[in-house]
Amino acid sequence: QVHLEESGGGSVQAGGSLRLSCRVSGYIISRCNVYWYRQIPGKERELVSTIMNDGATTYKDFVQGRFTASRDNVANMVYLQMNTLKIEDTAVYYCVADKWNSFFGSCSTGTGAYWGQGTLVTVSS
Repeated sequence: QVHLEESGGGSVQAGGSLRLSCRVSGYIISRCNVYWYRQIPGKERELVSTIMNDGATTYKDFVQGRFTASRDNVANMVYLQMNTLKIEDTAVYYCVADKWNSFFGSCSTGTGAYWGQGTLVTVSS
């Protein structure tokens, strides 16, 4: 059974930093894409960053240059380093993974089949 569990959220002042962690079990994170999403209060969930199965990372414009996503394949952990936080970064952050099809030996890229419960980040002035 696949399980993702985020941690590291909390309250921080604008300009500060936080590091989110995502512990993954029942799933090998290097096989498929893993994502960080967030949901700002009152808005829909939005993609923040993608860690591709080859380790490459992409970021949405609103976090580019401030956030860094990474993974530890040995520990099967995913991270999101968030620097220069802004008030508008306040959100629940989710770790998400694509489905691995063991029968076909392939990923269902972009499906975001597995989600963690989220961790709240609050940025204040």
